[in-house]
Amino acid sequence: MFPWLSVIILVPILAALVVPFLSEKDGGKTIKWFSLVVGIIDFILIVAAFVTSYDYTSSSMQLVERYPWFPPIGLEWSVGVDGLSMPLVLLTGFITTLAIAASWPVTLRPRFFFFLLLVMYGGMIGVFAVQDMLLFFLFWELELIPVYLLLAIWGGYGRMYAATKFILYTAIGSIFILVVGVALYLQAGSLNMVEIAAASGKFSFNFQLLCFGGLLIAYAVKLPIFPMHTWLPDAHGEATAPVHMLLAGILLKMGGYALMRMNVGFFPEATEWFAPILIGLGVVNIIYAALTSFAQRNLKRKIAYSSISHMGFVLIGIGSLTEIGMNGAMLQMISHGLIGASLFFLVGATYDRTHTLQLPEMGGIATRMPKIFAMFTTCSMASLALPGMSGFVAELMVFVGMSTSSAYTFEFKALVVVLAAIGVILTPIYLLSMLREIFYGKLNHEVIHEDELVDAEPREVFIIACLLVPIIGIGVYPKLTTDIFDKTTTALTQATVKRIQTAQNPLGILSKVYDPSYKTKAVAESVPLEN
Repeated sequence: MFPWLSVIILVPILAALVVPFLSEKDGGKTIKWFSLVVGIIDFILIVAAFVTSYDYTSSSMQLVERYPWFPPIGLEWSVGVDGLSMPLVLLTGFITTLAIAASWPVTLRPRFFFFLLLVMYGGMIGVFAVQDMLLFFLFWELELIPVYLLLAIWGGYGRMYAATKFILYTAIGSIFILVVGVALYLQAGSLNMVEIAAASGKFSFNFQLLCFGGLLIAYAVKLPIFPMHTWLPDAHGEATAPVHMLLAGILLKMGGYALMRMNVGFFPEATEWFAPILIGLGVVNIIYAALTSFAQRNLKRKIAYSSISHMGFVLIGIGSLTEIGMNGAMLQMISHGLIGASLFFLVGATYDRTHTLQLPEMGGIATRMPKIFAMFTTCSMASLALPGMSGFVAELMVFVGMSTSSAYTFEFKALVVVLAAIGVILTPIYLLSMLREIFYGKLNHEVIHEDELVDAEPREVFIIACLLVPIIGIGVYPKLTTDIFDKTTTALTQATVKRIQTAQNPLGILSKVYDPSYKTKAVAESVPLEN
Protein backbone atom coordinates (compact mmCIF):
# COMPACT_ATOMS: atom_id res chain seq x y z
CA MET A 1 0.00 0.00 0.00
CA PHE A 2 1.24 3.49 -0.83
CA PRO A 3 2.43 5.29 2.36
CA TRP A 4 -0.01 8.17 1.99
CA LEU A 5 0.29 9.66 5.46
CA SER A 6 4.07 9.47 5.71
CA VAL A 7 4.39 11.25 2.38
CA ILE A 8 1.79 13.87 3.32
CA ILE A 9 3.60 14.65 6.59
CA LEU A 10 7.13 14.63 5.19
CA VAL A 11 6.62 16.51 1.89
CA PRO A 12 6.22 20.01 3.44
CA ILE A 13 8.91 19.35 6.07
CA LEU A 14 11.44 18.21 3.47
CA ALA A 15 10.42 21.07 1.17
CA ALA A 16 11.08 23.48 4.05
CA LEU A 17 14.71 22.35 4.02
CA VAL A 18 14.98 23.54 0.41
CA VAL A 19 13.67 27.04 1.17
CA PRO A 20 16.93 28.37 2.74
CA PHE A 21 18.71 27.74 -0.55
CA LEU A 22 16.23 29.78 -2.63
CA SER A 23 17.05 33.34 -3.65
CA GLU A 24 15.43 36.42 -2.09
CA LYS A 25 16.72 38.79 -4.78
CA ASP A 26 13.35 38.92 -6.56
CA GLY A 27 11.59 40.11 -3.41
CA GLY A 28 10.91 36.55 -2.30
CA LYS A 29 8.64 35.67 -5.24
CA THR A 30 10.50 32.45 -5.96
CA ILE A 31 10.15 31.40 -2.32
CA LYS A 32 6.47 32.30 -2.25
CA TRP A 33 5.65 30.39 -5.42
CA PHE A 34 7.70 27.40 -4.31
CA SER A 35 5.89 27.29 -0.96
CA LEU A 36 2.48 27.69 -2.57
CA VAL A 37 3.16 24.89 -5.06
CA VAL A 38 4.30 22.61 -2.22
CA GLY A 39 1.15 23.46 -0.27
CA ILE A 40 -1.09 22.73 -3.24
CA ILE A 41 0.70 19.44 -4.00
CA ASP A 42 0.37 18.28 -0.40
CA PHE A 43 -3.31 19.22 -0.31
CA ILE A 44 -3.86 17.30 -3.55
CA LEU A 45 -2.16 14.28 -1.94
CA ILE A 46 -4.49 14.59 1.07
CA VAL A 47 -7.55 14.71 -1.18
CA ALA A 48 -6.26 11.79 -3.25
CA ALA A 49 -5.72 9.70 -0.11
CA PHE A 50 -9.24 10.53 1.07
CA VAL A 51 -10.88 9.78 -2.28
CA THR A 52 -8.98 6.63 -3.20
CA SER A 53 -8.12 4.94 0.08
CA TYR A 54 -10.38 6.20 2.89
CA ASP A 55 -13.62 4.32 3.67
CA TYR A 56 -15.96 6.66 5.55
CA THR A 57 -18.37 3.77 6.26
CA SER A 58 -15.81 2.24 8.63
CA SER A 59 -15.01 3.37 12.17
CA SER A 60 -11.64 1.62 12.28
CA MET A 61 -8.22 3.17 11.84
CA GLN A 62 -7.23 3.39 8.16
CA LEU A 63 -4.13 4.14 6.07
CA VAL A 64 -2.16 2.64 8.93
CA GLU A 65 1.64 2.58 8.74
CA ARG A 66 3.81 1.16 11.53
CA TYR A 67 7.59 1.07 11.34
CA PRO A 68 9.91 0.29 14.30
CA TRP A 69 11.88 3.36 15.32
CA PHE A 70 13.34 2.76 18.77
CA PRO A 71 12.32 -0.77 19.86
CA PRO A 72 13.83 -0.67 23.41
CA ILE A 73 11.05 1.69 24.53
CA GLY A 74 8.47 0.60 21.98
CA LEU A 75 8.68 3.82 19.96
CA GLU A 76 7.57 3.42 16.37
CA TRP A 77 6.57 5.56 13.42
CA SER A 78 2.88 4.84 13.67
CA VAL A 79 0.34 6.84 11.66
CA GLY A 80 -3.30 6.31 10.74
CA VAL A 81 -6.57 8.19 10.35
CA ASP A 82 -10.20 7.64 11.17
CA GLY A 83 -13.31 9.81 11.36
CA LEU A 84 -11.82 12.00 14.09
CA SER A 85 -8.57 12.78 12.31
CA MET A 86 -9.29 12.59 8.55
CA PRO A 87 -11.58 15.68 8.46
CA LEU A 88 -9.01 17.67 10.42
CA VAL A 89 -6.19 16.54 8.13
CA LEU A 90 -8.26 17.80 5.19
CA LEU A 91 -8.95 21.05 7.04
CA THR A 92 -5.25 21.48 7.83
CA GLY A 93 -4.18 21.07 4.21
CA PHE A 94 -6.91 23.43 3.01
CA ILE A 95 -6.37 26.23 5.56
CA THR A 96 -2.56 26.08 5.46
CA THR A 97 -2.46 26.28 1.67
CA LEU A 98 -4.71 29.35 1.80
CA ALA A 99 -2.55 30.81 4.59
CA ILE A 100 0.48 30.50 2.30
CA ALA A 101 -1.45 32.40 -0.38
CA ALA A 102 -2.41 34.98 2.26
CA SER A 103 1.31 35.49 3.03
CA TRP A 104 2.04 37.14 -0.32
CA PRO A 105 2.50 40.66 1.17
CA VAL A 106 5.24 39.41 3.56
CA THR A 107 8.53 41.13 2.74
CA LEU A 108 10.47 40.79 6.01
CA ARG A 109 12.77 37.74 5.86
CA PRO A 110 10.50 35.75 3.51
CA ARG A 111 12.91 32.82 3.39
CA PHE A 112 12.58 32.19 7.13
CA PHE A 113 8.84 32.97 7.17
CA PHE A 114 7.91 30.40 4.55
CA PHE A 115 10.34 27.87 6.03
CA LEU A 116 8.38 28.08 9.29
CA LEU A 117 5.03 27.83 7.49
CA LEU A 118 6.03 24.62 5.73
CA VAL A 119 7.40 23.08 8.93
CA MET A 120 4.11 23.93 10.61
CA TYR A 121 2.22 22.34 7.71
CA GLY A 122 3.85 18.96 8.28
CA GLY A 123 3.80 19.28 12.06
CA MET A 124 0.08 20.02 12.28
CA ILE A 125 -0.84 17.10 10.02
CA GLY A 126 1.44 14.94 12.15
CA VAL A 127 -0.51 15.85 15.31
CA PHE A 128 -3.73 14.57 13.74
CA ALA A 129 -2.24 11.52 12.02
CA VAL A 130 0.26 9.94 14.42
CA GLN A 131 -0.92 7.06 16.60
CA ASP A 132 2.03 6.80 18.99
CA MET A 133 1.87 8.80 22.23
CA LEU A 134 5.52 9.81 22.23
CA LEU A 135 5.42 10.68 18.54
CA PHE A 136 2.27 12.72 19.23
CA PHE A 137 4.14 14.63 21.94
CA LEU A 138 7.05 15.32 19.58
CA PHE A 139 4.77 16.71 16.84
CA TRP A 140 2.80 18.67 19.45
CA GLU A 141 6.05 20.32 20.50
CA LEU A 142 7.28 20.73 16.92
CA GLU A 143 4.47 23.09 15.96
CA LEU A 144 5.05 25.30 19.03
CA ILE A 145 8.43 26.57 17.84
CA PRO A 146 7.28 27.96 14.45
CA VAL A 147 4.30 29.68 16.07
CA TYR A 148 6.54 31.28 18.67
CA LEU A 149 8.93 32.58 16.02
CA LEU A 150 6.14 33.75 13.70
CA LEU A 151 4.70 35.77 16.57
CA ALA A 152 8.03 37.04 17.91
CA ILE A 153 9.47 38.21 14.56
CA TRP A 154 6.47 39.22 12.44
CA GLY A 155 4.03 40.28 15.16
CA GLY A 156 2.95 43.73 16.33
CA TYR A 157 4.34 46.00 19.03
CA GLY A 158 3.59 43.58 21.86
CA ARG A 159 4.83 40.55 19.95
CA MET A 160 7.49 39.41 22.45
CA TYR A 161 5.04 39.40 25.35
CA ALA A 162 2.44 37.50 23.30
CA ALA A 163 4.97 34.99 21.96
CA THR A 164 6.48 34.35 25.39
CA LYS A 165 3.07 33.92 26.96
CA PHE A 166 2.07 31.49 24.22
CA ILE A 167 5.18 29.32 24.59
CA LEU A 168 4.99 29.27 28.40
CA TYR A 169 1.32 28.30 28.53
CA THR A 170 1.57 25.60 25.88
CA ALA A 171 4.94 24.22 27.02
CA ILE A 172 3.78 23.87 30.62
CA GLY A 173 0.61 22.16 29.38
CA SER A 174 2.71 19.79 27.29
CA ILE A 175 4.42 18.47 30.42
CA PHE A 176 1.13 16.84 31.39
CA ILE A 177 0.96 15.04 28.03
CA LEU A 178 4.42 13.58 28.59
CA VAL A 179 3.72 12.52 32.18
CA VAL A 180 0.38 10.89 31.30
CA GLY A 181 2.01 9.22 28.27
CA VAL A 182 4.63 7.60 30.51
CA ALA A 183 1.93 6.50 32.97
CA LEU A 184 -0.12 4.95 30.15
CA TYR A 185 2.94 3.11 28.85
CA LEU A 186 3.55 1.62 32.28
CA GLN A 187 -0.09 0.56 32.60
CA ALA A 188 -0.87 -0.58 29.05
CA GLY A 189 2.61 -1.70 28.00
CA SER A 190 2.31 0.20 24.73
CA LEU A 191 2.57 3.70 23.34
CA ASN A 192 0.17 2.98 20.46
CA MET A 193 -3.12 4.84 20.90
CA VAL A 194 -5.26 2.01 19.52
CA GLU A 195 -3.67 -0.48 21.90
CA ILE A 196 -4.00 1.93 24.84
CA ALA A 197 -7.71 2.38 24.09
CA ALA A 198 -8.13 -1.41 23.90
CA ALA A 199 -6.45 -1.79 27.29
CA SER A 200 -8.53 0.95 28.97
CA GLY A 201 -10.67 -1.65 30.74
CA LYS A 202 -7.68 -2.47 32.95
CA PHE A 203 -7.28 1.10 34.20
CA SER A 204 -8.55 1.78 37.70
CA PHE A 205 -11.07 4.56 38.21
CA ASN A 206 -8.65 6.72 40.21
CA PHE A 207 -5.95 6.25 37.54
CA GLN A 208 -8.42 7.34 34.88
CA LEU A 209 -9.41 10.42 36.87
CA LEU A 210 -5.79 11.51 37.34
CA CYS A 211 -4.87 10.95 33.68
CA PHE A 212 -8.04 12.62 32.41
CA GLY A 213 -7.40 15.64 34.63
CA GLY A 214 -3.79 15.92 33.51
CA LEU A 215 -4.63 15.77 29.81
CA LEU A 216 -7.56 18.14 30.32
CA ILE A 217 -5.13 20.77 31.64
CA ALA A 218 -2.88 20.31 28.60
CA TYR A 219 -5.70 20.50 26.08
CA ALA A 220 -7.56 23.24 27.95
CA VAL A 221 -4.66 25.55 27.09
CA LYS A 222 -4.87 24.77 23.39
CA LEU A 223 -8.66 24.67 22.95
CA PRO A 224 -8.68 27.11 24.92
CA ILE A 225 -10.83 26.66 28.03
CA PHE A 226 -11.42 29.28 30.71
CA PRO A 227 -9.32 30.19 32.72
CA MET A 228 -6.38 28.99 30.58
CA HIS A 229 -7.43 31.06 27.58
CA THR A 230 -5.67 34.36 28.15
CA TRP A 231 -2.75 33.65 25.79
CA LEU A 232 -5.08 33.53 22.78
CA PRO A 233 -6.31 37.18 22.68
CA ASP A 234 -2.72 38.35 23.19
CA ALA A 235 -1.41 36.10 20.41
CA HIS A 236 -4.18 37.11 18.01
CA GLY A 237 -3.72 40.74 18.95
CA GLU A 238 -0.13 40.69 17.64
CA ALA A 239 -0.15 38.06 14.86
CA THR A 240 -0.18 38.63 11.11
CA ALA A 241 -3.09 37.45 8.96
CA PRO A 242 -1.58 34.06 7.90
CA VAL A 243 -0.69 33.22 11.50
CA HIS A 244 -4.21 34.23 12.54
CA MET A 245 -5.59 31.76 10.04
CA LEU A 246 -3.46 28.93 11.40
CA LEU A 247 -4.17 29.76 15.04
CA ALA A 248 -7.94 30.02 14.64
CA GLY A 249 -8.33 27.51 11.83
CA ILE A 250 -6.17 24.63 13.04
CA LEU A 251 -4.26 25.04 16.31
CA LEU A 252 -7.36 25.43 18.49
CA LYS A 253 -8.76 22.25 16.95
CA MET A 254 -5.78 20.25 18.22
CA GLY A 255 -7.10 20.61 21.76
CA GLY A 256 -10.59 19.45 20.82
CA TYR A 257 -9.27 16.56 18.75
CA ALA A 258 -6.93 15.34 21.50
CA LEU A 259 -9.71 15.66 24.09
CA MET A 260 -11.89 13.33 22.02
CA ARG A 261 -9.11 10.99 20.93
CA MET A 262 -7.43 10.49 24.31
CA ASN A 263 -9.61 11.69 27.17
CA VAL A 264 -12.81 10.19 25.81
CA GLY A 265 -11.17 7.27 24.01
CA PHE A 266 -8.82 6.15 26.79
CA PHE A 267 -10.79 6.87 29.96
CA PRO A 268 -14.49 5.95 29.58
CA GLU A 269 -15.35 5.96 33.30
CA ALA A 270 -13.54 9.23 33.93
CA THR A 271 -15.29 10.74 30.90
CA GLU A 272 -18.67 10.01 32.48
CA TRP A 273 -17.52 11.62 35.73
CA PHE A 274 -15.96 14.68 34.05
CA ALA A 275 -18.77 15.17 31.49
CA PRO A 276 -20.84 17.64 33.60
CA ILE A 277 -17.66 19.56 34.38
CA LEU A 278 -16.89 19.83 30.66
CA ILE A 279 -20.38 21.14 30.08
CA GLY A 280 -20.00 23.68 32.87
CA LEU A 281 -16.70 24.89 31.42
CA GLY A 282 -18.31 25.06 27.99
CA VAL A 283 -21.10 27.27 29.29
CA VAL A 284 -18.56 29.55 31.00
CA ASN A 285 -16.58 29.76 27.76
CA ILE A 286 -19.66 30.73 25.77
CA ILE A 287 -21.04 33.37 28.16
CA TYR A 288 -17.82 34.85 29.52
CA ALA A 289 -16.04 35.09 26.16
CA ALA A 290 -19.14 36.49 24.43
CA LEU A 291 -19.50 39.24 27.06
CA THR A 292 -15.78 39.98 26.92
CA SER A 293 -15.87 40.12 23.13
CA PHE A 294 -18.77 42.55 23.35
CA ALA A 295 -16.60 44.88 25.46
CA GLN A 296 -13.48 44.76 23.28
CA ARG A 297 -12.50 47.87 21.35
CA ASN A 298 -9.63 46.15 19.53
CA LEU A 299 -10.87 44.33 16.41
CA LYS A 300 -8.46 41.38 16.63
CA ARG A 301 -9.18 40.78 20.31
CA LYS A 302 -12.92 40.95 19.66
CA ILE A 303 -12.71 38.14 17.09
CA ALA A 304 -10.30 36.20 19.35
CA TYR A 305 -12.79 36.18 22.23
CA SER A 306 -15.48 35.19 19.75
CA SER A 307 -13.38 32.11 18.93
CA ILE A 308 -13.13 31.20 22.61
CA SER A 309 -16.90 31.50 22.91
CA HIS A 310 -17.51 29.23 19.94
CA MET A 311 -15.17 26.57 21.34
CA GLY A 312 -17.51 26.26 24.31
CA PHE A 313 -19.95 24.39 22.08
CA VAL A 314 -17.29 21.75 21.47
CA LEU A 315 -17.11 21.08 25.22
CA ILE A 316 -20.88 20.87 25.56
CA GLY A 317 -21.10 18.47 22.60
CA ILE A 318 -18.46 16.17 24.11
CA GLY A 319 -20.00 16.37 27.58
CA SER A 320 -23.51 15.60 26.32
CA LEU A 321 -22.53 11.91 26.03
CA THR A 322 -24.63 11.50 22.90
CA GLU A 323 -23.77 10.68 19.33
CA ILE A 324 -25.41 13.76 17.88
CA GLY A 325 -23.67 15.94 20.47
CA MET A 326 -20.30 14.41 19.63
CA ASN A 327 -21.02 14.92 15.92
CA GLY A 328 -21.92 18.51 16.68
CA ALA A 329 -18.61 19.02 18.48
CA MET A 330 -16.70 17.67 15.48
CA LEU A 331 -18.70 19.78 13.03
CA GLN A 332 -18.21 22.86 15.19
CA MET A 333 -14.44 22.42 15.04
CA ILE A 334 -14.50 22.13 11.26
CA SER A 335 -16.98 24.98 10.86
CA HIS A 336 -15.12 27.34 13.15
CA GLY A 337 -11.84 26.46 11.45
CA LEU A 338 -13.26 27.79 8.19
CA ILE A 339 -15.13 30.76 9.66
CA GLY A 340 -12.34 31.82 12.03
CA ALA A 341 -9.75 31.71 9.26
CA SER A 342 -11.95 33.85 6.99
CA LEU A 343 -12.68 36.48 9.64
CA PHE A 344 -9.07 36.87 10.72
CA PHE A 345 -7.91 37.09 7.12
CA LEU A 346 -10.41 39.92 6.54
CA VAL A 347 -9.30 41.63 9.76
CA GLY A 348 -5.76 41.61 8.36
CA ALA A 349 -6.93 42.94 4.99
CA THR A 350 -8.85 45.74 6.71
CA TYR A 351 -5.88 46.66 8.91
CA ASP A 352 -3.56 46.84 5.89
CA ARG A 353 -5.79 49.60 4.51
CA THR A 354 -6.91 51.49 7.63
CA HIS A 355 -3.75 51.01 9.74
CA THR A 356 -5.83 50.80 12.90
CA LEU A 357 -7.50 48.05 14.92
CA GLN A 358 -9.39 50.38 17.24
CA LEU A 359 -13.09 50.29 16.45
CA PRO A 360 -13.76 53.89 17.63
CA GLU A 361 -11.26 55.08 14.99
CA MET A 362 -12.99 53.23 12.13
CA GLY A 363 -16.19 53.86 10.23
CA GLY A 364 -17.48 54.85 6.84
CA ILE A 365 -15.33 52.54 4.69
CA ALA A 366 -18.11 50.42 3.17
CA THR A 367 -18.58 52.66 0.13
CA ARG A 368 -14.81 52.77 -0.50
CA MET A 369 -14.33 48.99 -0.15
CA PRO A 370 -17.61 47.30 -1.15
CA LYS A 371 -16.03 43.88 -1.79
CA ILE A 372 -14.38 43.70 1.61
CA PHE A 373 -17.61 44.98 3.17
CA ALA A 374 -19.63 42.23 1.45
CA MET A 375 -17.15 39.49 2.38
CA PHE A 376 -16.80 40.66 5.98
CA THR A 377 -20.57 40.80 6.38
CA THR A 378 -21.05 37.31 4.91
CA CYS A 379 -18.38 35.75 7.12
CA SER A 380 -19.82 37.50 10.18
CA MET A 381 -23.23 36.05 9.33
CA ALA A 382 -21.61 32.61 9.25
CA SER A 383 -20.00 33.25 12.65
CA LEU A 384 -23.31 34.23 14.25
CA ALA A 385 -24.78 30.90 13.04
CA LEU A 386 -27.08 32.18 10.32
CA PRO A 387 -29.26 29.31 8.98
CA GLY A 388 -27.84 27.97 5.74
CA MET A 389 -24.26 28.19 6.97
CA SER A 390 -22.09 25.66 8.77
CA GLY A 391 -22.13 27.33 12.19
CA PHE A 392 -25.92 26.99 12.46
CA VAL A 393 -25.89 23.25 11.81
CA ALA A 394 -23.04 22.59 14.24
CA GLU A 395 -24.57 24.55 17.11
CA LEU A 396 -28.01 23.06 16.45
CA MET A 397 -26.57 19.53 16.71
CA VAL A 398 -24.92 20.41 20.03
CA PHE A 399 -28.20 21.79 21.38
CA VAL A 400 -30.12 18.70 20.25
CA GLY A 401 -27.46 16.40 21.68
CA MET A 402 -27.57 18.16 25.04
CA SER A 403 -31.36 18.32 25.12
CA THR A 404 -31.84 14.62 24.35
CA SER A 405 -29.10 13.27 26.63
CA SER A 406 -30.43 10.72 29.12
CA ALA A 407 -27.43 11.19 31.44
CA TYR A 408 -28.69 14.43 33.00
CA THR A 409 -31.72 15.67 34.84
CA PHE A 410 -34.22 17.90 33.10
CA GLU A 411 -33.24 20.83 35.31
CA PHE A 412 -29.58 20.55 34.40
CA LYS A 413 -30.28 20.25 30.67
CA ALA A 414 -32.67 23.19 30.73
CA LEU A 415 -30.13 25.35 32.55
CA VAL A 416 -27.34 24.49 30.09
CA VAL A 417 -29.53 25.10 27.04
CA VAL A 418 -30.79 28.45 28.35
CA LEU A 419 -27.29 29.69 29.22
CA ALA A 420 -25.82 28.52 25.91
CA ALA A 421 -28.73 30.20 24.11
CA ILE A 422 -27.81 33.48 25.82
CA GLY A 423 -24.38 33.16 24.22
CA VAL A 424 -26.02 32.57 20.85
CA ILE A 425 -28.05 35.76 21.34
CA LEU A 426 -24.99 37.79 22.36
CA THR A 427 -23.01 36.73 19.28
CA PRO A 428 -25.05 38.65 16.66
CA ILE A 429 -25.16 41.67 18.98
CA TYR A 430 -21.39 42.10 19.16
CA LEU A 431 -20.76 41.03 15.56
CA LEU A 432 -23.38 43.33 14.04
CA SER A 433 -22.24 46.23 16.21
CA MET A 434 -18.69 45.48 15.03
CA LEU A 435 -19.79 45.71 11.39
CA ARG A 436 -21.58 48.98 12.10
CA GLU A 437 -18.49 50.54 13.68
CA ILE A 438 -16.16 49.39 10.90
CA PHE A 439 -18.19 50.12 7.79
CA TYR A 440 -20.99 52.56 8.57
CA GLY A 441 -21.01 56.18 9.67
CA LYS A 442 -18.49 58.84 8.72
CA LEU A 443 -14.90 58.26 7.68
CA ASN A 444 -12.32 59.27 10.30
CA HIS A 445 -9.98 61.35 8.15
CA GLU A 446 -7.61 61.95 11.08
CA VAL A 447 -6.70 58.26 11.26
CA ILE A 448 -7.69 56.72 7.92
CA HIS A 449 -6.36 58.04 4.62
CA GLU A 450 -9.04 57.74 1.96
CA ASP A 451 -6.56 57.23 -0.86
CA GLU A 452 -5.32 54.01 0.84
CA LEU A 453 -8.79 52.43 0.97
CA VAL A 454 -8.29 50.11 -1.98
CA ASP A 455 -10.90 47.41 -2.45
CA ALA A 456 -10.08 43.68 -2.29
CA GLU A 457 -7.69 42.39 -4.92
CA PRO A 458 -8.36 39.13 -6.83
CA ARG A 459 -6.10 37.10 -4.51
CA GLU A 460 -8.09 38.17 -1.46
CA VAL A 461 -11.44 37.51 -3.14
CA PHE A 462 -10.23 34.05 -4.17
CA ILE A 463 -9.14 33.13 -0.62
CA ILE A 464 -12.47 34.18 0.91
CA ALA A 465 -14.42 32.46 -1.89
CA CYS A 466 -12.53 29.23 -1.20
CA LEU A 467 -13.51 29.45 2.47
CA LEU A 468 -17.14 30.41 1.85
CA VAL A 469 -17.81 27.49 -0.50
CA PRO A 470 -17.47 24.81 2.23
CA ILE A 471 -19.08 27.08 4.85
CA ILE A 472 -22.23 27.38 2.75
CA GLY A 473 -21.96 23.83 1.40
CA ILE A 474 -21.91 22.33 4.90
CA GLY A 475 -24.74 24.62 5.97
CA VAL A 476 -26.96 23.58 3.08
CA TYR A 477 -26.05 19.87 3.06
CA PRO A 478 -24.18 18.91 6.27
CA LYS A 479 -24.31 15.20 5.44
CA LEU A 480 -21.35 15.78 3.09
CA THR A 481 -19.20 16.34 6.17
CA THR A 482 -20.92 14.38 8.94
CA ASP A 483 -20.67 11.15 6.92
CA ILE A 484 -16.88 11.35 7.23
CA PHE A 485 -16.86 11.11 11.01
CA ASP A 486 -20.31 9.73 11.94
CA LYS A 487 -19.23 6.07 12.18
CA THR A 488 -16.22 6.92 14.34
CA THR A 489 -18.07 9.21 16.75
CA THR A 490 -20.85 6.62 17.04
CA ALA A 491 -18.36 3.90 17.91
CA LEU A 492 -16.55 6.22 20.32
CA THR A 493 -19.78 7.09 22.14
CA GLN A 494 -20.93 3.49 22.36
CA ALA A 495 -17.55 2.27 23.59
CA THR A 496 -17.19 5.06 26.11
CA VAL A 497 -20.59 5.39 27.75
CA LYS A 498 -21.34 1.89 29.03
CA ARG A 499 -22.83 2.81 32.37
CA ILE A 500 -23.23 5.77 34.69
CA GLN A 501 -20.77 5.86 37.57
CA THR A 502 -21.93 5.32 41.14
CA ALA A 503 -19.66 7.93 42.70
CA GLN A 504 -20.52 10.70 45.15
CA ASN A 505 -22.82 13.44 43.91
CA PRO A 506 -20.89 16.75 43.97
CA LEU A 507 -23.39 18.47 41.69
CA GLY A 508 -26.54 17.41 43.53
CA ILE A 509 -29.63 16.97 41.36
CA LEU A 510 -28.00 18.62 38.35
CA SER A 511 -26.59 15.42 36.91
CA LYS A 512 -27.66 11.79 36.98
CA VAL A 513 -24.02 10.89 36.30
CA TYR A 514 -23.34 11.21 40.02
CA ASP A 515 -26.58 9.61 41.27
CA PRO A 516 -25.90 6.10 42.74
CA SER A 517 -29.54 5.06 42.32
CA TYR A 518 -29.69 6.02 38.67
CA LYS A 519 -29.80 3.25 36.09
CA THR A 520 -29.88 4.07 32.42
CA LYS A 521 -29.36 2.63 29.01
CA ALA A 522 -26.11 3.33 27.24
CA VAL A 523 -26.41 6.87 26.06
CA ALA A 524 -27.78 7.33 22.54
CA GLU A 525 -27.83 3.57 21.97
CA SER A 526 -30.14 1.02 23.58
CA VAL A 527 -27.29 -1.10 24.93
CA PRO A 528 -28.10 -2.80 28.29
CA LEU A 529 -26.16 -1.61 31.31
CA GLU A 530 -23.56 -3.81 32.89
CA ASN A 531 -24.18 -4.67 36.53
